[in-house]
Amino acid sequence: MRTLHIGLRVTDLGRSLAFYTAIGYEVVGSVPETPIGHLTMLKLPDDEFVTIELVHDGDPVDRGTDVSHVVVQVESMADALDVLAGHGIEPVAPGHDGDDGLKTAFIADPDGRRIELVQWPAGHADGMTAADWPEKGK
Repeated sequence: MRTLHIGLRVTDLGRSLAFYTAIGYEVVGSVPETPIGHLTMLKLPDDEFVTIELVHDGDPVDRGTDVSHVVVQVESMADALDVLAGHGIEPVAPGHDGDDGLKTAFIADPDGRRIELVQWPAGHADGMTAADWPEKGK
């Protein structure tokens, strides 16, 4: 089993597509008329599969506390923040800039969902693994 993707309801599909493509997501395809709305499938350039599905049904999104944040890996935090600033996207909350090379920053999509950008330290795997919790094996 594996997680395929997360579906996010969006209020304004155009604004949301502009935001997510500014981060670096690519549109893989869309299904205009479904029982739950217009679906747009997104993936990052280095991903083989869709990871986010934008769901637009024409109704405003009423943000709750159900989704804390989505996490996106970047190669260079400085470069990513420069590109995003060029699109008018600025950090919305303090991140982390550790001595070990781990860097994080938080931005928000047009519906207010937090997106955490992560730059792993040199040599770190592309995702989180059991090696990130060595004390668990003790």
